[in-house]
Amino acid sequence: MASIRQLLKDIEATPAGPQVAAIFDFDGTVISGYSATVFIREQLRRGDLNARELIELVQAMTSFGFGSLGFSAMMTVTSQFLRGIDEDSYHEFGETLYRDQIARRIYPESRALIDAHHAKGHTVAIISSATCYQVQPAARDLGIEHVMCTALEVADGKFTGGVVRPTCFGQGKVDAAEQLAADQGADLDQSFFYSDSQDDLLLLERVCYPRVLNPSTRLRGIARDRQWPVVRFTSRGRPSISQYLRSAAATVSLVPTFLAGLPVYALTRSRRQSLNFSLSLFADTASALIGLDLNVKGQEHLWSQRPAVFIFNHQSKADVIIMASLLRRDMAGVGKKEIRNMPVIGKVLELGGVVMIDRANSASAIDAMTPLVEAIREEGKSVALAPEGTRSVSPRLGQFKKGAFHLALQAGVPIVPIVIRNAGDVAPKGEFVFRPATVDVEVLAPIDTASWTAATLDQHVREVRNLFLRSLGQPLEQVAAKTASRAAPKLKPKTKAKAKTKPKPKPKPKPKPKAKPKPKPKPKPKPKPKPKAAATPKAKSRPKSKAGSRAARP
Repeated sequence: MASIRQLLKDIEATPAGPQVAAIFDFDGTVISGYSATVFIREQLRRGDLNARELIELVQAMTSFGFGSLGFSAMMTVTSQFLRGIDEDSYHEFGETLYRDQIARRIYPESRALIDAHHAKGHTVAIISSATCYQVQPAARDLGIEHVMCTALEVADGKFTGGVVRPTCFGQGKVDAAEQLAADQGADLDQSFFYSDSQDDLLLLERVCYPRVLNPSTRLRGIARDRQWPVVRFTSRGRPSISQYLRSAAATVSLVPTFLAGLPVYALTRSRRQSLNFSLSLFADTASALIGLDLNVKGQEHLWSQRPAVFIFNHQSKADVIIMASLLRRDMAGVGKKEIRNMPVIGKVLELGGVVMIDRANSASAIDAMTPLVEAIREEGKSVALAPEGTRSVSPRLGQFKKGAFHLALQAGVPIVPIVIRNAGDVAPKGEFVFRPATVDVEVLAPIDTASWTAATLDQHVREVRNLFLRSLGQPLEQVAAKTASRAAPKLKPKTKAKAKTKPKPKPKPKPKPKAKPKPKPKPKPKPKPKPKAAATPKAKSRPKSKAGSRAARP
């Protein structure tokens, strides 16, 4: 069996450029499990499917599984339940399900493969028998432009209950890949296809580099006979009992490690030394329990300037353990007010100096910062904050809030950016279980805030966020047009003031209603040019977007 490292080496060895296509199946390949089950379960919960419809749906899917019903026929049966539903609402439904449930199912290993192909400039695509409502939100998050799926019929913005044929299954996937290659100038004889199912055997045979991920028993046997690389991912899917127990132990380890610091307090009468001991012990204990290793670049910046405001991108509940492992001592924390309601742990964190803020109330959050400013100035403590405010569902960096920047400005301390690359590998948003992983971290150089002002804060926030984006390899944030237009009026008064101090070569005549102004006598009479009418700019028409039929499988 091959490894993910070997697959990445294979990608690196291929020529760069769009002539190489990297095609991915979706269910079981990009994500763990099947997106259709997520959709069906949610429709049941919302009451969109009744008992009779569920039985019909299960019968159709079972018949397909046993081979007594073709894929197109199964899709025809299942699409009947969507007849009359507005397509736009189903797009929104898919976006919500991706954010709440499907995003955390994406295999980190598949994301790494996709990123590697993007880095080589390959044509990256998802070709799936699922519908676009299941696939497109994930493709957008992964930066995949080309998505080819099974399409459902839409008329007047509503589903008809029909299916567009041919469906994207079996030979249909091969046809879709050929069309992709023709449109993008790719060559399938130089291309990759990643799949978990024997249903994709035709396309696996068609490309130059078939790659079998998380295969069924039958496909694993075929791959072994044909010597195709096979890799099974363990980062997602059903966790083991051991992982559950280790995760629970890591979560509650905060309490015994806090209690372990009490003897230190009894001996030294120093609350600070007691908390430092507990924080360091918690970091080591929790990391050992969940199998967390850190690969840190720029570690010297953690200690070069303290106190400081450390800011980090927030992807996972594992970030608490990661930051504790990095910062170790002399820290004051910030948490959402809901943490206070957690049994025992909430009280322990509060006693440990964590300030609870109401994220929905900006005035309350600003008031809550006052003890932190005092802790920085008077006690020399540092503060760790996530400017995104909440965990993201993917490594894509969210917008920054200004709280951490106001804090650094008021306290007069530097900001130290900490870029966490793959904490979602340990525990994606919404998952209880921690999984063993090595997390890459880059600590950037401290940023001096001495010259910052409240008036220039937006600019500094954007600059710091761009440091994160550059480190993560994501597109930089540009200056918004409305920001530039806001700044323009500030320049006008200064321009006018300077103009008043200088003599004008041509004095401006005062207009009189319904009469032409008579020119005043001048030392050197000069004919007055007639004022030209200002040209009215034509409004640019915005291109209308055309919504085509979407493709996918329920």
